[in-house]
Amino acid sequence: MADNKSILIISDMVGIGTIATTAMMPILTYLGFSTCSLPTSLVSNNFGYGSYAMTDTSDYLRETFPVLEKLGFGFMAIATGFIPSLEQAVMISDFCRKQAKGGTPIFVDPVMGDGGEMYKGLPATTVDSMKKMLEVADLCYPNYTEACYLTGAPYKSEGIGREDAFKMVDEIRAMGSASVLITSIKVDGKASVAGFNAEDGEHFILGYEEIPLVFSGTGDVFSAILIGNLLKGMGLKLSTRKAMDGVYNLIMLNKDAKDPYLGLPVEKYLTIL
Repeated sequence: MADNKSILIISDMVGIGTIATTAMMPILTYLGFSTCSLPTSLVSNNFGYGSYAMTDTSDYLRETFPVLEKLGFGFMAIATGFIPSLEQAVMISDFCRKQAKGGTPIFVDPVMGDGGEMYKGLPATTVDSMKKMLEVADLCYPNYTEACYLTGAPYKSEGIGREDAFKMVDEIRAMGSASVLITSIKVDGKASVAGFNAEDGEHFILGYEEIPLVFSGTGDVFSAILIGNLLKGMGLKLSTRKAMDGVYNLIMLNKDAKDPYLGLPVEKYLTIL
């Protein structure tokens, strides 16, 4: 394979705001990694505004993957995010599977929804698309809403107990992902991340202080900090804690922002990561 030390981000490219790929790239660059990207879609702005324009890039990806394979490009890691169709998920998972044979770890953020609801405008096949991605994942990190869609469990705003959280983690593991994190989940009444680390075979719960603010792109920030620290050799629990603390600090620094749909201005605060 060609000597390529980059992390490949396969996710949407949003024109306005620091969200998705544009949130991840500066963080990973600051943490010492080269990054490159393949857009799964071009989106004008955050879905939360109610109106948006989106162009599916499946035709582009269909032509691009064979070229990358022909040229022998390999990657230090691949991180996937928003995928607009099952057809595209099949293409991306096939490419990831081939890369994984060369030792490339695959990180999957099964972007689907939050607050108990699917994001507006997503097709009915979205859950199937993300299940397809879990088949090739070394680590996936759905939020609680997404974990409910993946497992078919009812969403409970009051949260669930420790054993039920671990059961949900294990059901997602059974879909193919070696390690699993469920973020933004209330466990025994406390905001938490519930996880399983395939390296040591242990389940764990990490609690955090919940902030009553919602910013777009926090999952992308979490993903980038998590991946960067994992690739530096930090363990899953500590990398997760670093990502949780990074998101918390960025939200606190921007708690007076007028438009949270624009995401967090990560470039201004990289030194806190």
